[in-house]
Amino acid sequence: MGEVSTAGSGAGSGVGARVRRKEDDRLLRGRGRFVGDIALVGMKELAFVRSPVAHATITGIEFPEEHRGAVFTWADLAAGGVKPIRAVSGLPGFKVSEQPALADGKVRFVGEPVAVCVAATRAEAEDIAASVFVDYAELPVNSDMLEAVTPGAPKVHDHWPDNVFLETNVGGNIAEIAATAPVKVSRTIRTARQCMVPLEGKGVVAHWDRHVEQLVLTTSTQMPHIVRAGLSECLDLDQGLIRVVAPDVGGGFGWKGLLQPEEIVAAWIAMRLDRPVRWTEDRREHLVAAANAREHHYEITAYADARGRLLGIEADAWVDAGAYSVYPFSACLEAAQVGSILPGPYDFAHYRCRTFSVCTNKPPIVPYRGVARTGVCFAMEQMIDAVADAVGREPWQVRLENLVPPEKMPFDNVTKKHFDSGDYPESVRRAVAAIELEGWRARQRAGEADGRLIGVGFATYCEQSAHGTAVYHGWGIPMVPGHEQAQARITPDGGLELRVGVQSHGQSMETTFAQVAHEVLGIALEKIKLVHGDTGLTPYSTGTWGSRSMVMAGGAVATACRTLAERLRKIGAHLMQAGPDGVVLEGGSVKAGAAAVTIREIAHTWYRAPQLLPADVDRGGLEVTAGYKPGSDHGTFSYATHAVAVAVDPEIGQVEILDYVVVEDAGTMVNPMVVDGQIYGGVAQGVGTALYERMPYDTEGQPLASTFADYLIPGFTEVPHVRIIHMLTPSPYTEFGVKGIGEGGAIAPPAAICNAINDALKPLGVIVTNAPMTPEVILSAIAQKQVAERGAA
Repeated sequence: MGEVSTAGSGAGSGVGARVRRKEDDRLLRGRGRFVGDIALVGMKELAFVRSPVAHATITGIEFPEEHRGAVFTWADLAAGGVKPIRAVSGLPGFKVSEQPALADGKVRFVGEPVAVCVAATRAEAEDIAASVFVDYAELPVNSDMLEAVTPGAPKVHDHWPDNVFLETNVGGNIAEIAATAPVKVSRTIRTARQCMVPLEGKGVVAHWDRHVEQLVLTTSTQMPHIVRAGLSECLDLDQGLIRVVAPDVGGGFGWKGLLQPEEIVAAWIAMRLDRPVRWTEDRREHLVAAANAREHHYEITAYADARGRLLGIEADAWVDAGAYSVYPFSACLEAAQVGSILPGPYDFAHYRCRTFSVCTNKPPIVPYRGVARTGVCFAMEQMIDAVADAVGREPWQVRLENLVPPEKMPFDNVTKKHFDSGDYPESVRRAVAAIELEGWRARQRAGEADGRLIGVGFATYCEQSAHGTAVYHGWGIPMVPGHEQAQARITPDGGLELRVGVQSHGQSMETTFAQVAHEVLGIALEKIKLVHGDTGLTPYSTGTWGSRSMVMAGGAVATACRTLAERLRKIGAHLMQAGPDGVVLEGGSVKAGAAAVTIREIAHTWYRAPQLLPADVDRGGLEVTAGYKPGSDHGTFSYATHAVAVAVDPEIGQVEILDYVVVEDAGTMVNPMVVDGQIYGGVAQGVGTALYERMPYDTEGQPLASTFADYLIPGFTEVPHVRIIHMLTPSPYTEFGVKGIGEGGAIAPPAAICNAINDALKPLGVIVTNAPMTPEVILSAIAQKQVAERGAA
């Protein structure tokens, strides 16, 4: 398939251009404004007393009398009318958990906030926290999701009949395929619990603005309007009395896409004390108490014919959702998605998947870049390689056998996912060529002088992004995206202000939205300003998540700018005494033949010389609010194939990544440089998932990686050079043909690296199925195989 784009030439400053980021000038000079940079007159600092045990009844809380008025518990908040967090789902059978912002008589995970302390400095607040004594009567702990669903397991929520938030069943009976399929392969697959580790942790500053009689919460969030809605519910305040502001945000990855108990506490204390207060998350709090994600377990079987053509997939999947359901996504976000997205980009007819969102004595699971997709890709791509091994074919050949072909696009798969466009098999063919597979196969056959084993792995995925109203309404959660809105306003000197409700935390929105506006209006990028992240200044939005911002908010920006363009053309035609049909907007001017009038001159006329306007001028002037939804409510589907070559040392279990190729299709790229940056960052996180990152817990629910000495993240020496090849298949449903791309880079690396490791270990008859594939995991698998062989002998 040729590389095709329907918008932008890639030159200039509009859609398709590699424009340098506007944000970088201030961020690289240290001029960003983050929560930690904010200092308000009279501001106090907060520190939390957190539970040191995973499950216990609180029998008493004591502190020195001199700290009365500086220490608050749930009893204080409840007396003040604060309500627990309720993140519900309309899916049948979902069990509701109520999470108090401070523990109410019982703690359910290590790190759960029990009390909050207020002082002039963080150090003083921590000293007060150290003086608070909490008496715990410890209870039995659920530290493993599989044990938590067994009969007799201790209940995390006493009034529940079991420890399952939600069980789902997708698909039908595949007994006939299971009984007759020539090929049957089964695997037990598990992914570790992880943390997000953004450069900037969570943080919040709260104060009551007496000038407008409004609670102002400045917080490091991806979703200002959703945080406002959640605060309104918990504080019993009208949303009009709350303003949520997101300043510069130093990375989010999903962790900053939810309502935090600490935000509720800070808001209440600010109102209670009538003083500004601030809390900033330290790294131990981040690792231990909050940002946990991605703990999946699969029992999965693939059925295929003798060529490796898939006939059906059958799976049971468990996701450890932790102790509470997070607002607004709810505890079913991961597991409920697993059932619908496990088939990935493959075309087969028979499917059954049962999922369990399990409640345990761990922090609530939160959405992380590539929500659920990283886990299902890890499972599904291992099964493709297992089928290939069973039928004696190359894994890439079996992928070609099963991927949806381009002639079937648009395509509805076995779970009714509507793939919009693309050539999935071509991405595999290009990846095979780019990684130079035959060269690696020759090197495998020759062997390595140092005894290491060479392996090559592939993983293909598709990523549903910019999910529509029907999708989220079907999930029954209190955050259903609708029309995304944008405001566009010509300034009196011919510049442009854009206002959007989404929030940037590294997506380069100040640059890419300006490129979209420039594509339509021709206004120079340096004269375009983006206002975002402030409920008091922007249109309502469900925020930045699900790789939706460019599709949805970018579409709204284009729509608003087109409306502005029509108004500019009409005024310009009048000023030139030209007929409206003969004028064009081009290069920042309205032109009629040789005559031209600039947008700056039109703006001057509207604001300063209205006597020159046509009598029938649009009274809305040079300011437009417009809404946008794509032509399909199913979202867009970007996709990619990742190929990786590794060397595995069977003596020490070390894995070295030797080459890494990504062949991806994001549709029309507004800024290819930004797309590449998103992919590079995603791959780095995916390498962490594959080889390093793990938040383990002991049987008492104690986290065993509370610092970076134990929680390992990849650095520049561990992340390989990534070669990116772009395929450009525009979506038929969106402005310019764009697709969401922000999460994709993180989805495939664990699967591709796992398949490469297994390819390397194949001569030893060893298979690893759990992530991360640490040296310990690899050496254990080799040792188990050796023990089994000795036993058989």
